[in-house]
Amino acid sequence: MTTTLPLPLRAGAEMARLARFHRDVRWTGTIQPGGMGPGSPAMTATGEGRHHLIQDGLWIVGEYQQDQYLTDGTFVLHWELHWVAGWDEQAGEYRASVADNYGHLELLSGRIDGKLLTFQSIGRPPVRTRLFWHLIDNHTMTWRNEVSVHDGPFQLVERYTCTTID
Repeated sequence: MTTTLPLPLRAGAEMARLARFHRDVRWTGTIQPGGMGPGSPAMTATGEGRHHLIQDGLWIVGEYQQDQYLTDGTFVLHWELHWVAGWDEQAGEYRASVADNYGHLELLSGRIDGKLLTFQSIGRPPVRTRLFWHLIDNHTMTWRNEVSVHDGPFQLVERYTCTTID
């Protein structure tokens, strides 16, 4: 009977390509005015992301946190996000899920084009997310987040420079 049961998948080259973008990092950057919703102020942020593999390397789990400040340095909020990403063999693409401390849960599909990783919301939710990681070198990458509201154009929310934690 065991010869007819499907075996769990093994991580392949797709996961090696994805892992390049999932480094343990610290970042600094900016949040655009209105990026946290209509009327929200411009902010700066500092954060950190840590990663580990689960299920024999089929999925990368990221735990992210950041503190956000007004441009005068006044603390505003602490944000946290749980990320799971990997190669979905049936879909033939990268997939990710996000859950944050604002109660937001989203599923995304992704692709890699050289030194650029892009994930975008699956389906047509009222607010669509598009995330970009761009590898600069072995220690630095940039990351940005854009949103589209009610099928409008994508607009920049935030942008960061990430440095690998040694």
